Amino acid sequence: MAFGFPPKYSENIHLYDWDKEEFIFTALEAAKQQDWNISSISSTGFVAYTPFSWRSWSEKVTVSIADDIAHIRSECTGNQLFDSGKNKKNIKQLLESIDVVRTTLTREAIDAGLESLRADYNIIADEQLLFSPDSNEDSGFLSLFKPRKGYFMTPILVGINILVFIIMFLSGVDVFQPDTQSLIDWGANFKPLTLEGEWWRLFTACFIHIGVFHLLLNMYALLYIGLMLEPNLGKSRFLAAYLLSGVFASMASLWWHDLTVSAGASGAIFGMYGVFLALLTTSLIEKSAQKALLVSIVFFIVYNILNGLKPGSGIDNAAHIGGLLSGLVTGYVLVPSLRQYYDNTIKFSTIGMLTIALLFTGFYLFRSLPNDIARYDEKMQRFVSLESMALEVLQLPESTPEDRLLAELRERGIYYWRESLGIMEEVEQMQLPEPLIQRNAKLKEYCELRIKSYELLYKSIAEDTDQYDDEINSCVKKIEVIINELSAQQ
Repeated sequence: MAFGFPPKYSENIHLYDWDKEEFIFTALEAAKQQDWNISSISSTGFVAYTPFSWRSWSEKVTVSIADDIAHIRSECTGNQLFDSGKNKKNIKQLLESIDVVRTTLTREAIDAGLESLRADYNIIADEQLLFSPDSNEDSGFLSLFKPRKGYFMTPILVGINILVFIIMFLSGVDVFQPDTQSLIDWGANFKPLTLEGEWWRLFTACFIHIGVFHLLLNMYALLYIGLMLEPNLGKSRFLAAYLLSGVFASMASLWWHDLTVSAGASGAIFGMYGVFLALLTTSLIEKSAQKALLVSIVFFIVYNILNGLKPGSGIDNAAHIGGLLSGLVTGYVLVPSLRQYYDNTIKFSTIGMLTIALLFTGFYLFRSLPNDIARYDEKMQRFVSLESMALEVLQLPESTPEDRLLAELRERGIYYWRESLGIMEEVEQMQLPEPLIQRNAKLKEYCELRIKSYELLYKSIAEDTDQYDDEINSCVKKIEVIINELSAQQ
């Protein structure tokens, strides 16, 4: 069983006196007998895909010849971590079939087959190898974190995410369950702050993770999509698509949530899966591999979105869906530049157009979304200040002259409680989440009870009577109940 990113298995066969083109022809005939889909052929090898079935998500088999050695490799094309021995079995079947075909082919059949092969497939120059293990390709685990041609930005992005997490940990942030304030301090996306002018949180939130397990899951997904997608996009398009999708995902979270603290690379990663999903509907991705990749990507998307629907999951599905949709759009927009891959004018014009679209969307979002949470926070700070001043009246010493006590109750206590009630009536008009609406209703009732109790106390002192004591005690008990309920909600 092979394990890796993606799982693969390879063998080298010495050709000795076996003609290179004859081996390719024989191997092609053997692959056809296995009902494999032939993808591309050169004078130095070919690429084929195994049939798609419930046992196999269609592995990619590459045969490449260099220095009289046939290098044969089978690798998974889907989002898999291990292959249950499928890749080794593919190469074993191919080699066994090659032996059978070689013993049955006549010289005339080989010559006719080679002539047909050259005419039908237009074999390219010998030096244009489809795959060469001598190209310094490192397939070890550590190679996943090493930038190289065709896989440059992915390890850098993974490294940045890991580095930020390590710095957070060294600064004292909990490695398993960071508290909300720590996440906000490090740049997580939080609507009241982001809309208040801290727009950079849309970007920084993409590199902040809520614990080590959150980081590991996201980096695993990023490594996989990077291995599959970056060779097709190139580093500039890949980086642009990643960052744009990440910021769009943050915007979607901002639009959907009021009090959620959002962080993580998953929005950007969903964007990259969206880009790949878009490309899979075009001719840019090899047709033989499309079905396997589609199943793999759709499974990843559906599983994670459904998982995010579970109550209490803490998963920001708004960011996931926002990243996915922006990735789909980005993928289709990139298609013209991918068809003219080396035209830098088209490439950078496309990236520039996507960036402008992002800026306009961000500008519209910041202008159109009400930041009632931030306004609410300011109002509640004022409420706490007024409450403190109103309660000071009850702290006056018993020796306080009656006229001063009445003045304090009327001009400070009752006055400030009415100011507080006015604040609660103002916040009733704001667009707030349901928990805050319920809390505000309790606070409004609390203010009304305070006003009533102060007015009764004023009458009791002014009239020098105890006839209001029962009503005052009833108000005090109701106030205590509300205070306990509000404390339990915090």
